[in-house]
Amino acid sequence: MLKHRVKAVYLLIIAVFIGYFVFSSQVPGNALGFKPFHLGLDLSGGSHLVYQADISKIAPGDVSGAMDSLKDVVERRVNTFGVSEPLVQTEQGATLSSEESAYKLIVELPGVTDVDEAARSIGATPALDFRLVTAAEMKAFEASSSSAINNVAINASIGSTTSSASTTALQVAAYNAIFKDTGLNGHMVSRASLEFNQTTNQPVVGLTFTKEGRDLFGKITKDHIGDYMGIFLDGTSISVPVIRDAILDGKAEISGNFTVDSASKLVRDLNYGALPVPIKLISTQTIGPSLGQAAVNGGINAGIIAFIIIAIFLIAWYRLPGLVAVVALGIYTAIMLAIFKLLPVTLTAAGIAGFIITIGMAVDANILIFERMKEELRRGRGIWDAMHEGFARAWTSIRDSNISSIITGIILYKFGSSSIVTGFALVFVIGVFVSMFTAITCSRLFLYAIAPKTTTKLSTFLISNGFMNKI
Repeated sequence: MLKHRVKAVYLLIIAVFIGYFVFSSQVPGNALGFKPFHLGLDLSGGSHLVYQADISKIAPGDVSGAMDSLKDVVERRVNTFGVSEPLVQTEQGATLSSEESAYKLIVELPGVTDVDEAARSIGATPALDFRLVTAAEMKAFEASSSSAINNVAINASIGSTTSSASTTALQVAAYNAIFKDTGLNGHMVSRASLEFNQTTNQPVVGLTFTKEGRDLFGKITKDHIGDYMGIFLDGTSISVPVIRDAILDGKAEISGNFTVDSASKLVRDLNYGALPVPIKLISTQTIGPSLGQAAVNGGINAGIIAFIIIAIFLIAWYRLPGLVAVVALGIYTAIMLAIFKLLPVTLTAAGIAGFIITIGMAVDANILIFERMKEELRRGRGIWDAMHEGFARAWTSIRDSNISSIITGIILYKFGSSSIVTGFALVFVIGVFVSMFTAITCSRLFLYAIAPKTTTKLSTFLISNGFMNKI
């Protein structure tokens, strides 16, 4: 028993530290660091925008890639707002008519209440263009900057330079400012494709220009050998090759340290920067901070009330094991809140609901154990034998039911079509895993640590439950 008590004390100390971390990390300037909960749009307030994508001019086989590219472009634009935990996702649903697009873009911007400005910035058509900077200007910039620029090679005969990207907004702005417009843009790219170098077998990106683009590209490369050509998507450089030779056939090859995935992404950006997907704003919703705070307060109050009611029931009906279950439930709550902070998990109202549900599931596991213990006591076993047998017999039922719950939660998370569903599923699955630990490991350790050594009327009363006073 001494061994169990020592372990129980260690576990309590760890639990107290976790609880202290959860509480103190909400306060700026504390010793453990400021790490508040990440709140979703419905809790923090902000803007919810829904766009309809016009895919009428895109080939059916290219729609999925076009929507992925559109999502990436909008995410880059959203990042310029300085938004914490933005959400950008595409959605395909049923349509009421053949003329209505089934593809939608959903954007959530926590903390952004100027929905008109957000809509204007997001809804602009993605733009691909090619810009120039002379070798002398690039050299001067690199000499004056603390960071250098990532460059790749263009065409089979073009070499590359290596350096790291700018790390501050001012350096990025200064870097972009040295490039000059060439008049060559994405509309002049006929096609980008993923290819492989025949010598090295490394992935490269092939470009094919239209007739107009071929002539202009040929003139630019002929007149600017040794200079740099920047490929910009939505004002952001995605490749900066060095021009080594004139390219007159309208075909170019961008090579560098690509993986298949990164080259495929660049191909997609080039294709759908050249073939933009127009989007039309069809609905907006602004959630004020006060409404979000009310939802937070409501969730906190619901959790506290649920915990108190459950604690009263457990102690009143199950007595000493019930008290142990309440302590384990407190540990469960502390661990869950710490996980929310450390992962981090973006909490929504649905996520809080999932958290409260898993509190009930954690209690359910304890109740199953205690009822098994009661059965063993009825059979005439002593207290220690009843506890051991109760935990052993309840484990398989707890394991199977929780595995079923986990599978359901994973399916919800994988195939959920909205952040509400996925937020609920994520919290639910995490909660089931943690509840299995606290219900089995923590409850058993604490109960072994404080259980009476001998079987008497009083000890039986403390360990049993309900109206069972006689064995």
